[in-house]
Amino acid sequence: MQKLEVGYTEYMKETLNALNSGLLLVSADKEGRPNVMTIGWGSIGVIWGRPMFVVMVRPSRFTYGLIEQSGEFTVNLPPRELAETVAFCGSVSGRDCDKFRERGLTSVAARSVKSPLIEECLVHYECRVVHKNDVLPKELFTDIVSEFYPSGDFHRVYFGQITSVSASPEISGK
Repeated sequence: MQKLEVGYTEYMKETLNALNSGLLLVSADKEGRPNVMTIGWGSIGVIWGRPMFVVMVRPSRFTYGLIEQSGEFTVNLPPRELAETVAFCGSVSGRDCDKFRERGLTSVAARSVKSPLIEECLVHYECRVVHKNDVLPKELFTDIVSEFYPSGDFHRVYFGQITSVSASPEISGK
């Protein structure tokens, strides 16, 4: 299905609300093989006068190495019907299985980055990493450290400049 190009703020509210149930972040290796993981933390906004999607990925995740290699990713807003797939992608590593094949997801070319989109999703953000930094344990409140990092594995924060946004006609009503 042909996706319509939209402004990065057009579905921002829906995208941020969906973080509670999970968005699907896609990255690809040097050969173009995609991997998908579920994210529940992130934000959209303007930084350095540019539209940004900020995501956090732990170094232990397979996706971490892919983003480090490629310097890009896509964020995809799934429909409610993919709730089981979102849960699966958040509980299984791409090191161990091809989550696209396992869950019947369709990888489609993005407009501006090499990381693909997920055809079955409703809104797609294409991002290239313009900055990254690591969460510093000594700079966090101790209750955050104890609640979210009991075994270490502190996130790397990726600032992805949004280079293109597209949406399914069914969500846009066009």
